[in-house]
Amino acid sequence: MPPDAPRLRAPAQRAPFHVVLVEPEIPPNTGNIARLCGGTCCPLHLVGQLGFRIDEHAVRRAGLDYWHLVEVHTHPDLPAAEAAVRASDPTRRPRTWLFSAHAETSYLDVDFTPGDLLVFGRESRGLPPELLAERPEQGVGIPTLGPVRSLNLANSVAIVLFEALRQVGALNGARLST
Repeated sequence: MPPDAPRLRAPAQRAPFHVVLVEPEIPPNTGNIARLCGGTCCPLHLVGQLGFRIDEHAVRRAGLDYWHLVEVHTHPDLPAAEAAVRASDPTRRPRTWLFSAHAETSYLDVDFTPGDLLVFGRESRGLPPELLAERPEQGVGIPTLGPVRSLNLANSVAIVLFEALRQVGALNGARLST
C-alpha cells in the first residue's frame, strides 16, 4: 500500500478521554501510549517523576515523529492532574478510574463517560497501594485468564481506551479516508 492510501478512521473528537500515567518508567511504553493518544484524540497526562526525559531533543532522538500530534500535559501529582482536567471543560463531570491488577471490578463492568480520566501506574509497581485504599470505588482491573503478574502498560491502556471509546460511540461512523 502506498503511504497515502486511505485508512479506516472514525470522526475526530475533542478529548474523549484523558489518559493519565503516574510515574511511568519505560520510555517505549510511554511512546506507544502517546501514539495511541494521538490516534484517538485523547490528551496524555504524565504525573510525578518520570523515568526519562520528554524534551524536544529526547523525543527527536527516540524517533517519535508523531509526538507533535499528542496533547501532552505534566503534573506534579494526581490531584493536580484531576483539577486541570476538570478546569479544562467545566461542562463535563469526569470520573477518575484507577487501573490495577488488584482491583475487584472489571473494566468491562464500568460505564465510561466522555472526559473520564483513565489512570495507570508505573510499570514496576502499579499505582500506590495507599491511593487504591483511599479510593476503592474507583479501582478497576483487566481480567486475565493466565497466571501472569500483570499486562504490559501500553497494552493495558489500549485495551481500556478502546473499550471506553466503543462504549461512548466514538468509533461509530468509521470509514476509509486519508
